[in-house]
Amino acid sequence: MALHFDLIGIVLVIMIMTAGTALQSTVGFGLGLVAGPLLVLIDRDYLPGPMLLAALLLTCFMAFRERHAIDFSGLKYSVMGRMLSTPPAALIVGFVTATTFDVVFSCMILAAVGMSLIHGKIQPSARNIFLAAIASGFMSTIGAIGGPPLALVYQNTRGPELRANLSALFAVGCLISLIALALVGKFVLTDLVRGGILITGVLIGLIVSRPLVQILDQYTIRPYVLGVCTIAALVVLGRALLQLA
Repeated sequence: MALHFDLIGIVLVIMIMTAGTALQSTVGFGLGLVAGPLLVLIDRDYLPGPMLLAALLLTCFMAFRERHAIDFSGLKYSVMGRMLSTPPAALIVGFVTATTFDVVFSCMILAAVGMSLIHGKIQPSARNIFLAAIASGFMSTIGAIGGPPLALVYQNTRGPELRANLSALFAVGCLISLIALALVGKFVLTDLVRGGILITGVLIGLIVSRPLVQILDQYTIRPYVLGVCTIAALVVLGRALLQLA
């Protein structure tokens, strides 16, 4: 596969990754929400391999940075749920359109946000984490945006705990996906080059977000989580409606 780049495109890609990284580094998720749809418009070859490589670096760094807040007992259930849901989600893709799932899951997220506003005592119990991880696995495999279900479960925790646990799970998921892509020949040397461009934006985003993390941790993170989840659901729903139009 030949590589074709232009300076303006590279600058735009780095800016997009910087914004997405800043969001995920502070709230705990959102890189796919910001970067995914925009990268497709610039160059589809940035997805999925290069994007997964950049996301792996980001999530590993975030998990290590706040490793003291990782709940390994909860992480066990989230990994189990993710691994259980990914294979059937991959099989279902061939029978049901991604647009249908976009509508269903976006409506489910909006409903969950509404319930959270009414009953805001959701806690990251083993059952809730496991069920949210199953939903996240389906959403990530089919729609490339899997953060909202787990973020809603952790919405009442402190910022470091939410970011650490989501990052640990996302890192595992990214690694599994990259290995699978490499085994079927969908992650090659040219993807490493594109991944390097995306990682430049990740590094800048981490630097930019450092003071934002310190400011945000002084307040409850719940309103930001609910806000980003709502935006994510509306983006996915809008994407589905455009495809149906």
